[in-house]
Amino acid sequence: MLTFKLALKNLLSAGLRTWLSVSVMAFAYILIIFYNGMLDGWNEQAKTDSIAWEFGHGQLWQEDYDPYDPFTLQDAHSKVPKEVSEDVVPILIRQASIYPQGRMVSVMLQGIPRNQNLLELPTKEIPKSVDGSLNVMIGTGMAKTAKLEAGDNVLMRWRDKNGTFDALEITVAGVFKTNVPAVDAGKIWVAMEDMNRITGFENEATYLVLPKGFDHENIAGWEYHSLENLLEPTEKIIASKKISGYVIYAILLGLALLAIFDTQVLSIFRRQKEIGIYIALGMTRWRVVRMFTIEGASTSILAAGVGAVIGTPLFIYLANTGISFGMNTQSMGLTMAEVIVPVYGVGLVVTTIILVVVASTIVSFWPSKKIANMDVTLALKGKVQ
Repeated sequence: MLTFKLALKNLLSAGLRTWLSVSVMAFAYILIIFYNGMLDGWNEQAKTDSIAWEFGHGQLWQEDYDPYDPFTLQDAHSKVPKEVSEDVVPILIRQASIYPQGRMVSVMLQGIPRNQNLLELPTKEIPKSVDGSLNVMIGTGMAKTAKLEAGDNVLMRWRDKNGTFDALEITVAGVFKTNVPAVDAGKIWVAMEDMNRITGFENEATYLVLPKGFDHENIAGWEYHSLENLLEPTEKIIASKKISGYVIYAILLGLALLAIFDTQVLSIFRRQKEIGIYIALGMTRWRVVRMFTIEGASTSILAAGVGAVIGTPLFIYLANTGISFGMNTQSMGLTMAEVIVPVYGVGLVVTTIILVVVASTIVSFWPSKKIANMDVTLALKGKVQ
């Protein structure tokens, strides 16, 4: 206890030198927690939106379907298997082209049941097509690319089940907004009954979106993809962003630890007479080493307190209002909201504090262990050793 009190007294008496080290380390604390909280918030938001708009709770893909290979779409369709429940949402994909303002834009025509409730897609807002018309729905990204608005008419061409080209003037009945570019970019959504009518397919799908609690079993001609498997690409992107963030952490933490190391070396050099007095009064050498180590480690603990005072109001504000990047991420192909709400978990804060405290303790001990080999007589005389 005496060792700790002496260490704390010596630390606070160092004045500006101590507070400079504390400031740098407090800034490192705040930045590490802020960056990780932002990425965790993005991760949670991306998962939630992807589940709500695109993945459901897993999918069954027709065995020929490959979302990264458009050449598979011609044959990637089969009858919806009888083994699945009525809660499953079938989606049929066909390649098509539209011709807005005389331009040709390649699109994916996607049929989906109008009365589905599993996905957030506002399919119920697609009006029923009458008198040979065809009402469709598109996202804001697609509307911007094709320069279309709700109520616009545009010519669309597609192939039916026999491979024969057909064309019709379609009506953009609605434009929806989403954070998931996979259901927006290059996609035109149409009611499944209309999709069956214009393509000649009946009760067929390219993939099936599964509800929560789906009891998976092997179904011939269909491949099961779990939610974890579907979310893996997003998690890999975020993991790579975290790795790049480690470089920033290392630089900031390195600067803070270097300040502690230099402070310890200078302190031992200037306080040799004091060290000699401690040993002459009966303190063991390793107890003195422990006192200097505690001084360095206490800097990181004090920095955690300063960081909490400064960072807590900032983190609460960001958790309530979010962080706006002021840019459209649709063109990047990333599931990212315009405003990301950071997630600051207890585990993140505690792990960061433990990491910094342990690192500062090691850095403080390194120069302090020199005290164990100090000559007490020369130390009392204040001579350099």
